[in-house]
Amino acid sequence: MTDQRSVYILLTNTGTLFTKMIRTYTRAPYNHASIAFDRELTELYSFGRKNPYNPIDGGFVREDIRTGTFSRYPNTTCVIYELQVTEREVEKMRRVLNVFIRSREKYLYNLLGIIGVALKEPVEFSNSYFCSQFVAEILHRSGIKIWNKLPALVTPDDFRQNERLELAYEGRLNEYAPIRAAAPEPAAAERLE
Repeated sequence: MTDQRSVYILLTNTGTLFTKMIRTYTRAPYNHASIAFDRELTELYSFGRKNPYNPIDGGFVREDIRTGTFSRYPNTTCVIYELQVTEREVEKMRRVLNVFIRSREKYLYNLLGIIGVALKEPVEFSNSYFCSQFVAEILHRSGIKIWNKLPALVTPDDFRQNERLELAYEGRLNEYAPIRAAAPEPAAAERLE
């Protein structure tokens, strides 16, 4: 019998100018994807703003919903999906994630990749990802196949429409009960600056 674990896919809409531009094209309700290893979303990763006040400087980030970019947008709406995985798959995901963490400074945001998705033509660069491409890459490299497409063509809406993901919550991010109930992170916790 295998040990079942869960990872969480967070899709958000902050209402920023960038997400409004993407939404104009996609017509999707959520245009940012992140992956979490706990239901409280304290261990949350994606590709996005490195600095909450600078939308231009993007790359690999450990997101913090209390003090990071999300805290600047209190009306952020979201949907959270739970994905059942095995303990072994979680170990593989963590190994892939550790590669990103160790080399976090060399990663860039793949803005051209978003254009590639619109054209249905993957645009991939070494060390460059957009948010949903990153989450799909983590799953793909860990042997979790939930699409028949390249990670560079996966959109946040693809997660929303995937039957393997189970809806855990939809509404305002700051009203998600496990977040409100979670105690603050210990000061010694690893942080990405």
